[in-house]
Amino acid sequence: MKEFTARFATSAEIDGWDGHVTANPQGGNVLQSKSFAAIKDYTGWKPRFVILETPDYSSYNLVLEKTFPVLGRFWYMIKGPDAAAAEDLTGMLRALKTFMAASNLHVFAIKIEPDIRASAAQHALFTGLGLVKAPIVQTNTNTAILDISDEPQELLRKLGSRGRHAVRKAIRSNVEVVKAPANDETYRIMYDLMGQVGQGKANVVLRPFEYYAKFWQLFSDAGQGRMYFVYEGGKPSVGAFVLNYGRKGTYKDGGSIPARSQYGDSHLVQWTAINELKGLGVAEYDFCGTPPSAQLKDESHPAYGRGLFKTSFTKNVIDWCGPYDLPLSPWRYKVWTKLVERAMRKLYWRRTRQPYY
Repeated sequence: MKEFTARFATSAEIDGWDGHVTANPQGGNVLQSKSFAAIKDYTGWKPRFVILETPDYSSYNLVLEKTFPVLGRFWYMIKGPDAAAAEDLTGMLRALKTFMAASNLHVFAIKIEPDIRASAAQHALFTGLGLVKAPIVQTNTNTAILDISDEPQELLRKLGSRGRHAVRKAIRSNVEVVKAPANDETYRIMYDLMGQVGQGKANVVLRPFEYYAKFWQLFSDAGQGRMYFVYEGGKPSVGAFVLNYGRKGTYKDGGSIPARSQYGDSHLVQWTAINELKGLGVAEYDFCGTPPSAQLKDESHPAYGRGLFKTSFTKNVIDWCGPYDLPLSPWRYKVWTKLVERAMRKLYWRRTRQPYY
C-alpha cells in the first residue's frame, strides 16, 4: 500500500491550480477546475483545495464544503480523488482521516467520486475501505468518450457509421457552424435553445439563466469554453457549449429547435468543436452523459435519446464507479442520510429550482 499525506494547497498552488490538476495521474477533470470552484462558491459551497501526496505523485483535488449545526462539515470531493490506481484509495483515505483529525476540521462525512471504472472488484475494494455507495450526482457517471488524437480524416473514418454519414452530409449541404462571442446575447440565445431539447417535448429542468451565464463567462474568460451555433432561416437552430481542460474536452451544454431541415447539423457542431479542441491539445472528448452501457438500448431510460446521438460518434461508453460516502462519524452520518440531506435537497430545490449538488 502506498502511503500518502494530505494538506491544504498554498496560495501559490491555488493561483496555478488548473496546471496542477491537469497534471494529475488521470489528467484531472474540468469539475475540479478553478472556474468550477468559483461557480460552486456562487451557489453556496465553500471551495477547499486539497493535495494528496506520495513519493510517486501528487494529486490536486477540489473539495466542496458545507457546514451544518450539530453535524459539522460535509465534504464533497467532486470527481476525486484523482488516483493512479484504485488501490491507491486505501492510502489516500487514510491520509485524509489523519489530516482531518490533526487539523480538527470536524468533518462528519466525505463524498468521493473518482474516475475509476465500475466493476465488482472496484465495489468490493471500496466497501472494504468503509465506503458506502451513494446516489449518482453527475450526469457523466455513464458517458461516451471519443479518442480524438488521430488526424481529422482518420478520426472521421473511425466515427460510428451514423455519425460519419451525418457529418459528411452536413458538409456537402454547406451547413455552416459559427463560433459565437462570449456575451449576454449569445447566452440568452443558448438558454432558449436548451429549453427546446427533445423537439420541445422533453421535460427539461434548467437552472436559472444567471447560473449558466456565469458558468459560460467564467470558462470563456479562462480560455476553457467556447460556444457554437448553426443557423437556419437566419435564426440559431442548434447550439453547443464545449469545454477544454488539459487533454480533455467536454460537451457541456446543448440545445436545438424542433423540426429542423438541415440534416446532420448537430453532428457537424460536434465535429467542428472536436477539431478546434484538437488544436488546443485535447486528446479525448467526453460527450457527457448516456445511459449505463448495459441499458443503451432501453428506450424507457431517460437518457435514451441523448445516448443515441452520442453513441453515433463512438461506442466507447464508460461506466464510472460514481459517488461513495466515507462516514467519519457514524451517528452524524446516519442523521445526515436519513433526515438532513433529504430535507436540504427538497428545500433547496423548492427555493432555487436547482440541484443541491
